[in-house]
Amino acid sequence: MSTGTITVLHPGEMGASIARAAREAGSRVLWVGTGRGEQTAARARAAGIEDAGTLARALQQSDLVLSVCPPDAARAIAREVAASGFDGLYVDANAIAPATTREVGAIVSAAGARFVDGGIIGPPVSSAGNTRLFLSGADAGEVAAMFAGSMLSVQVLEGPDDAASALKMCFAAWTKGSTALLADIRALAGALGVEQALLAQWDSSQPGLGARSESAACSNAFKAWRWIAEMEEIADTFAAQNLPDGFHRAAAQIYRRLAGFKDERAPELAQILAALRSPRD
Repeated sequence: MSTGTITVLHPGEMGASIARAAREAGSRVLWVGTGRGEQTAARARAAGIEDAGTLARALQQSDLVLSVCPPDAARAIAREVAASGFDGLYVDANAIAPATTREVGAIVSAAGARFVDGGIIGPPVSSAGNTRLFLSGADAGEVAAMFAGSMLSVQVLEGPDDAASALKMCFAAWTKGSTALLADIRALAGALGVEQALLAQWDSSQPGLGARSESAACSNAFKAWRWIAEMEEIADTFAAQNLPDGFHRAAAQIYRRLAGFKDERAPELAQILAALRSPRD
């Protein structure tokens, strides 16, 4: 039995996988094809979600809007939805600071929608338990029910309405922040002529760190363009609590230097380190 109609804005790899999970749980899922490229359309078709054509037509049929986009687009999407007068449930599941979350919530709530904060941890949904959607806010339980029985693990957090975004910021501060730091250290060691000595010392004192530094850099370089704004949101989160924020602003700079690998799934480590040492920014 259908649990409602959901519009996903916009189905990238993560959004399409969550849309598929919603369909598994019984929901009808829509997306907006106008202005989107063939790659996005192909993902949507593979996920089995319907093209409503325009945002207005999608929202007229929807009980819930799920925003899964690059962090720097979160406000713009919220404004688009608010301008339509949408008054259902709006879930922002983007990697944004709690302060940005509150801003997005105010935008859609002013137009009549009910706002739920979301934070996604893990890769695109592919098997049960490998991806978690954390939710917070008064209506979080209603959203969680729409994914019951799917491969997506959903957890409602106690605490403030922006708890899901806060958790996402804290988690990614380490996972993506440490990936940036390790890549920068490898680039530094190479520039100074001590990379092999460093790897040998890591093997002795921190086994596996050398392999991890290479794997993390090579497997994630194609996402670097998306992580720039995420690092800036994390830095803003630290700054809002009067904590040092410079590390993640530097991480944003590191990912900015790797943004050119957007469409390259398996670059060589040497290419990545060269890009760090020879920035185009």
